[in-house]
Order: sequence, then C-alpha cells, then structure tokens
Amino acid sequence: MFKPFALAAIAVAVFASASAADAPASSTADNEKVMAQFRDDLQAASADIVAKGITLSSDQAAKFWPLFQQYQDEQKAIIDSQLAATQKYGDSLGKLTEADSLAYVGALLERDQKIHDLRLKWLKKFQSVVPAGTAARVIQIDRRLGIVAQIKLSQKIPLVH
Repeated sequence: MFKPFALAAIAVAVFASASAADAPASSTADNEKVMAQFRDDLQAASADIVAKGITLSSDQAAKFWPLFQQYQDEQKAIIDSQLAATQKYGDSLGKLTEADSLAYVGALLERDQKIHDLRLKWLKKFQSVVPAGTAARVIQIDRRLGIVAQIKLSQKIPLVH
C-alpha cells in the first residue's frame, strides 16, 4: 500500500525540482535549451519511477528496457511539438489573435490525442515482453506522470483570451 503513495511523492518531488529552474530565459535559444532540459528531466524521472514501480526478471528487463527507450523516443517528438507550440504561444502573448489562441489549443488537443494513441500502441508492444498487468502498470505510471507534468507546465502558461 505504501508503494503507490511513495511513487506519487517521488513524482511530485522530481517534477517540482525539474521546474524549479524557472528563471526567465533571455533568448529563444535559451528557451529551447530550458525546454529540452525540462523534457529530458521528465523522461529520465519517468524511467526511474517506472523502474521503481515494476518488478522484472532479468530476462524481462533485457527485453523491456530497450522497448521503453523506443517508447520514450517516440514520446519525445510529441513533447517537443507541444513545447514548440507553447513557445510560439508565449512569444505571441502580447499580440494574440483569435486564430493564434485556437491554434495553440488545437496543438494541445492534438498532443493529447497523440499521447493517447502512443500509449495504446505501446501497451500492446510491452505485453509482448512482460505480463499484461506489468504493461498496464507501466502505462498507468507514465500516464500519471504525464498528468503531473501537464499540470506543472500549464500552471506557467496564461489562459487564452
């Protein structure tokens, strides 16, 4: 019973520290570095928390972790797309048009759908190397961490007008 609570506490601590360096960046290049670091920190924390949340035999681990890396590589492209849309939105804040607002919200919804589709795809792939319950747990942990990350990110972004 303690393990799920411990995982949640770890996730909050990790994501809080990942966003602790919220000093405003002075250039687009700096912003891109900060966003890439944020993404990389999230993915590293996710892998660590997943590792602590599942039990694998050595044979299962040898098959699972390369697949998980592939999953994260695909996820990275989706995260990068969201961060780019967020950067564009942030750059336009003082002069947002209704079209800009709709484009940003559309990008968020597209990200949600892509992440959903990715998780469905990889749930099946993970089941090819670990039991269904373990595969489900991996996706559940990743989903929870994704929700935490989305909340942290959205707290920093003003609502559209």
